[in-house]
Amino acid sequence: MENTQVKGGADPIRDRLLDTVVDLIDNQGYDAVQLREVARRARTSLTTIYKRYATREELILAAIEHWMQANHSGIVMRSRNPDEPLHPAMMRVIRAIFEPWEKHPAMLFAYFRVRAAPGGASLTVRGFDPVVPIGMAVLSDVDPEFVAELETILSSLVYGLVGRCREGLIPITDIVPTIDRTVFWLTSGYQAQLRDET
Repeated sequence: MENTQVKGGADPIRDRLLDTVVDLIDNQGYDAVQLREVARRARTSLTTIYKRYATREELILAAIEHWMQANHSGIVMRSRNPDEPLHPAMMRVIRAIFEPWEKHPAMLFAYFRVRAAPGGASLTVRGFDPVVPIGMAVLSDVDPEFVAELETILSSLVYGLVGRCREGLIPITDIVPTIDRTVFWLTSGYQAQLRDET
């Protein structure tokens, strides 16, 4: 009966598994997540893990999603005031997203590593579900073409910064300030163009 779950209710076994994986990643790194050790720490069997998650990466993916939901659920939906510049409004959201990762860099590195695993691309979409509406509220009156360009530039920038950080070339605390400068210059150019058009 170990795998029993009340429909729509809490799943203590799943929660224990995911919390165990998060703890291992956060304290010992991605490679510390070994299924036998997860089973031992979560006080369950390997069979139970494999019934729920076909692979180690699938379990890690679920754990990171679980962590992201817990750490990004408190971001408050607030649209941009009509006279508020785009840069501070965007940085309010970006800082809220990155704050938990600055405190838990191993989770950030695991997020980017598991994205490359089978099924990892879904993490990019589902993992940010709680924050997408908030980001879109800030960008609601912005040209969709600019939003698409901004997304491409920022995702490439973040991916590169995280890679440099993971390699020890920059500290994790350099990521947000670099994004901040980039957003400042991109949004300044966009808003200057809007002023020139009017």
